Amino acid sequence: MSNKDPMSWMLSEAVESLARAERMHRQFFRLQPSGPANEPSWEPPIDVLETETEILVFVALPGVDPDNVTAAIDNGVLVVSGRRVLPRELRDAIIHRLELPQGRFERRLQLPAGRYVVQQFVQNGCLVFSLTKAG
Repeated sequence: MSNKDPMSWMLSEAVESLARAERMHRQFFRLQPSGPANEPSWEPPIDVLETETEILVFVALPGVDPDNVTAAIDNGVLVVSGRRVLPRELRDAIIHRLELPQGRFERRLQLPAGRYVVQQFVQNGCLVFSLTKAG
């Protein structure tokens, strides 16, 4: 688009940003069969950062007890899975809006070749996996 018309450029950028946000929403919260029983699951959004010594994986799982999340490395793939359930005290409540997906989730992330020592902790509302590079 021409730089001579700033209003058209701004409108074009705004429309593209909305389209990009919609694509991301569909990607992160789509149900797809996975797991041992091929049960439908949703994928939580993640951020992945790598330094010389470690890979950090931030998994956005608000409302999920970290003790109910499993993580394993299977053939070079980090598999994070679990289930978000509606808290018992809210099961009889009138729900006006429920945007966070419920039920089984699973996220798979291909890792660079290597061996890792895995630690798990919670930081700023995200479940974080620190994969320290071993050797």
